[in-house]
Amino acid sequence: MNSKLVGVIGAGVMGTGVAQNLAQKGHRVILVDIADAILQRSKGELKQSLRMHKLLNKEMVQESIDAILSRVTFTTDYALLKDADFVIENVVEKWEVKKAVYEQLDTICPPHCIFLVNTSCISITKIAALTGRPSQVIGTHFMNPVPMKTTIEAIRGYHTSEETVEATKTFLASMDKECIVVNDLPGFVSNRLSHLLMNEAAFVVQDQVATPQQVDDIFKKCFGHKMGPLETADLIGLDTVVDSLEVLYESYQDPKFRCCPLLNKMVEAGLNGRKSGKGFYSY
Repeated sequence: MNSKLVGVIGAGVMGTGVAQNLAQKGHRVILVDIADAILQRSKGELKQSLRMHKLLNKEMVQESIDAILSRVTFTTDYALLKDADFVIENVVEKWEVKKAVYEQLDTICPPHCIFLVNTSCISITKIAALTGRPSQVIGTHFMNPVPMKTTIEAIRGYHTSEETVEATKTFLASMDKECIVVNDLPGFVSNRLSHLLMNEAAFVVQDQVATPQQVDDIFKKCFGHKMGPLETADLIGLDTVVDSLEVLYESYQDPKFRCCPLLNKMVEAGLNGRKSGKGFYSY
C-alpha cells in the first residue's frame, strides 16, 4: 500500500476515530488540536479503542498497539502539515472556527494536498471558497464509529475536480471505505434527513408523547434500525446536533429545521450526550 502523510484536524470523537482508522491501515497521521489536554485524552481513547479492537478480532493477525500508535503524531502545531498529502478536517460545526482553520491550512499545506471536509452540514462550496485550491476541496462525511463503518458520503463542491474525486476514492479505498458521491447543498443527504428525525424525536419527548427509550425502541424494533434517533443524537453530541440544525435553518430558511427547545435546553445544561456522561440517557 502507498502510505500517505495525512493531517487530521480536531481530536474529538470523530477525529480520533479517523486517526485510528488511518494508522491501522498504515498511513502516517498528524493529529492536530488546540490544546495538549485534548490531545492526551484523544491518545488515551485511541489506545483503549485499539485494545478493544484486538479483543474483538483475536482470530486476525494484528500489529501491536505501540506500532500503530507510532504512526500518529499528536500536536498543536499546524506547521507539521507542510508535507501532507491529504488533510481531513473534523472541527466543530461553527463557521468562524472552520474559516480560521482553512485559512491556516491553505498557507501551510503543499500545493498537491487535498482537503477532505468532514462536516455535518456546511456547504463544501462555501468552505472551498476560503482556499486558493477550490478544485482540491471535497466533502467526506465519515460515519461514527469511523473504524467500523465501511461507507462514506462524499460531497462534490461546485469547483471540485474529477481528479480530486478519483484521488479521494483511491485514498478512501486504502482505509477500506467505499464512498457514495453526491452533490453539494447544506446537509447533503444523510444529515439533511437524519437531523429532521433527531429533532422531531426530541419534540416527541418534549410533548410527552413517549419516553426516549420508547422512541428508540420503535425505530429499532419496528423499523429494524440498529440505533434509535435519540441514541444517535447522544452519540453525535447534542451540541453538535443543535449547531447543525442552526446551519440547516440558516441555509434553507425553512421552519422544518427549527431546533426543538428541549435540545437547546439540554445543551445549555451541559447534557451533551455520551461525551458529557448524560443526554437523553446516562453513560
